[in-house]
Amino acid sequence: MDYWVIWLIVAVVLGVAEIFTLTTALGLLGGAALFASAAAGLGLPFPFQLLVFIAALAAGVVVVRPIARRHLMPPPSDRRFGVQALVGKPAYVLREVTGRDGRVQIGGEEWSARAYDETLVIPAGAVVDVIEIEGATALVYPRE
Repeated sequence: MDYWVIWLIVAVVLGVAEIFTLTTALGLLGGAALFASAAAGLGLPFPFQLLVFIAALAAGVVVVRPIARRHLMPPPSDRRFGVQALVGKPAYVLREVTGRDGRVQIGGEEWSARAYDETLVIPAGAVVDVIEIEGATALVYPRE
């Protein structure tokens, strides 16, 4: 059996195995085997086929693997979405905020608010920090 056929069979087997494992390692090996199969088809001797295989594998590791890892990694946990993204943001007090009620403006939107410390009374016009969001109410604390 010719070497190019053996390399091609190895490439197909590794490609199918990659579909089931999703590790990118087997896919890189399969791609390198495909290049080695092309080299064998051109009539290069076996040692040169191995060099083509190693060079293609190294190129895949250097170029493809970082891109694949970036796409397979979950996003960093410090990214917050929705109302949780408002926590830590500054807010402008529109109506006096007490431990029971009040109104603040957070990033251009008006929110109901309560003081994080129920004994505080925060006057209108003050700047506060959003400590927590409970439902549709922002719990705020005055800036120092």
